Amino acid sequence: MFDPIIIIGIGEMGGVFARGLLRLGYPIYPVTRAINMAEVAKQIPKPTAVLVAVAENDLHPILTDLPSVWHKQVILLQNELLPQDWQNYQLNPTVISVWFEKKPGQEFKVIVPSPIYGEQAQLIADALATLGIDTKIVTDTQDLLQELVLKNVYILSSNIAGLVVGGTVGELWENHQDLTHEIAHEVIDIQESLVKQILDRDQLMQGLLSTFNGDPNHKCMGRSAPGRLQRALKLADQHDLEVSKLRQIQAQLR
Repeated sequence: MFDPIIIIGIGEMGGVFARGLLRLGYPIYPVTRAINMAEVAKQIPKPTAVLVAVAENDLHPILTDLPSVWHKQVILLQNELLPQDWQNYQLNPTVISVWFEKKPGQEFKVIVPSPIYGEQAQLIADALATLGIDTKIVTDTQDLLQELVLKNVYILSSNIAGLVVGGTVGELWENHQDLTHEIAHEVIDIQESLVKQILDRDQLMQGLLSTFNGDPNHKCMGRSAPGRLQRALKLADQHDLEVSKLRQIQAQLR
């Protein structure tokens, strides 16, 4: 019998991964807000994996309190991830950039294959394959960084543009390409400042178009959009970036 897999956070996304892992035959042990991780770690010190499936805002508190015996088994799936998010905790996790959507009461929708990096990449790929979710395994850290930044550019650009024009990502690209380019390049400016290196902008913009084409009916703006704009501007201020278009949008919303 397989050793159990710990899933921290059993929401919509955690539930998808749990289904796939259960189909592979792994017992799942859920950790909710009401459950003490340290106590679980005493009972299960060597799980097969520890999937952290909490929302972005809850990630750092979880990683701060994560039992050290679980550090080598960690899998991360949050949006807006960058390497410093786990390096600050001396972790070397498996990371998946999730390109499928799961909303309450609806089945998941795949946009493009989800890239996975790390020791547990094949496990996650196999689990998601049981559900018909396409993935691709990447083996180079620079490729992982590019994939993570692409997801950030997609989320931030579509959300922030949606605050202005609404609609879908297909309509955004068809009718507002100049706006999309302006916002995306300012988002890339922020990402470059965070990772302290120059990124392949042409590749990122081509990837952005591919993801738009993967689900052109995807709504640009969710409820998190205003908060994402605020976080982007806060990071821009910390790195002394102009980001004039983002600031103009913020001024329009006041």
